[in-house]
Amino acid sequence: MNIENIEAFVYINHYGSFNKAAEVLYISQPTVTARIQSLERELDCRVFDRLGKQISLTDKGKQFLPYAQQILQIYQNGKYQVQAKGLIPNELRIGSTVSVSNYLMPQLMLHLKRRYPHITIKLTTASTEVLIDKLKSKELDLAFIRKVVNPAIQAFPFCEDPISLYVEKGHRLAKAQRTSLEDIRQETLVFFECGSLDWMRLHRVFESMEQPPKIEYQVDNLETAKKLVLKKAGICFLPALSVQEEVAAGTLVRVDIAETEGISLRTSLISLNGENAEFIETLLELGIGKTGDRLIV
Repeated sequence: MNIENIEAFVYINHYGSFNKAAEVLYISQPTVTARIQSLERELDCRVFDRLGKQISLTDKGKQFLPYAQQILQIYQNGKYQVQAKGLIPNELRIGSTVSVSNYLMPQLMLHLKRRYPHITIKLTTASTEVLIDKLKSKELDLAFIRKVVNPAIQAFPFCEDPISLYVEKGHRLAKAQRTSLEDIRQETLVFFECGSLDWMRLHRVFESMEQPPKIEYQVDNLETAKKLVLKKAGICFLPALSVQEEVAAGTLVRVDIAETEGISLRTSLISLNGENAEFIETLLELGIGKTGDRLIV
């Protein structure tokens, strides 16, 4: 089966248009159409329903889509492994979200500098949407973001940072180290809000309660949220990476809640397809996993 036919199929589905897929692939619209016709002959079925300019996947197309995406991803992963080996630029431009910049990038940048002492590293901190746009316009080489679904971008799971409840060391819950959502209903809650789907899961848990916890402080900065907890203003759900130092020093204590276990912030390392293979490989060596009560790099 021709990989170009599969590529055309995945891109058309993603962009919802033969013309847009042709534009992104730098080929003509008739060529895209010919590739889909060839794919349909190979599969002996139609993969798209066409009604004027509107297209949609057929049932067979929906069945084939996850396999096509997997085939294309495997091909792209193999391609980046064999391309650009040893061709290291003088400057590496990395983008990351605020939390990654604050709590991961210092050690990642030091590791890169030790491995590639001649390079200059330039860091840009922005939202996931801005970072994707900068990557696509080639203003960045790599980026650490929350989530991406785009056939032009290769994404690698990098970090899973569990979100837990943290209290100041003198708080009544600090000794118990385990409680329930019902037990914190009367507590003053500091809530860090970054708008990601991971935090929305926490919102949904609250919404399922007859009497949700009282949120008195809602902030968009992790450091602000953490300092409010340290000053005994309230308790807060925070990602583990943001409180490593305070937990190690004993000034903040994690309190386990069964209803919120499994909620975590997931970060991916992304790059344009087929680019920056060696840097990606080096960074993936540092992928973070959960070990006991802490995250390690």
